[in-house]
Amino acid sequence: MKCNLTSDATLVSAYMKGDESALSELITRHKERIFSFIYSKVFDRDVAEDIFQDTFIKVIKTLKRGRYNEEGKFLPWVMRISHNLVIDHFRKNNRMPKFENNGDFNIFSVLSDDSLNAERTIIKDQVASDVKRLILELPDDQREVLVMRMYKDMSFKEISEQTGVSINTALGRMRYALINLRKVIDKHNIILTN
Repeated sequence: MKCNLTSDATLVSAYMKGDESALSELITRHKERIFSFIYSKVFDRDVAEDIFQDTFIKVIKTLKRGRYNEEGKFLPWVMRISHNLVIDHFRKNNRMPKFENNGDFNIFSVLSDDSLNAERTIIKDQVASDVKRLILELPDDQREVLVMRMYKDMSFKEISEQTGVSINTALGRMRYALINLRKVIDKHNIILTN
């Protein structure tokens, strides 16, 4: 029953100090969940096996370099790595949706394509959830306008009436929200374009 008593963080720490068996215990503990997640995205056992192995190669490299700092969040961290590798797989095979990045950057164009196949739907959902997370980093007034406009489909006149500011102020907040969202995307190195 030892494996249930030892936390992931303890095993990670032991592995980083040279205990190879700690990693094997972590892999055994989480293999089914991580593999199932990968398989549910690629629907191919061989590809899923490859991505699973690449995931743990990345995990090992990061741990060996002492760069792991997700204290107590081992599984979500590994899931994020595997998710990124799934996206890399689709991108390498040109099955990734291509998003145009012209001067008028519009992050929401990413969210409005109705003719998406299964892989694109997965990626679209992930981008949508990334965008929602990033929106939380915006100042309150900008976030409020952006959410009303993009998620509640309100006009700037309605936004102006609801927030008690002029239409120009609402437009300005929206503009700054998009500029700041772009900065946040760059800061987090999130790729929404190909």
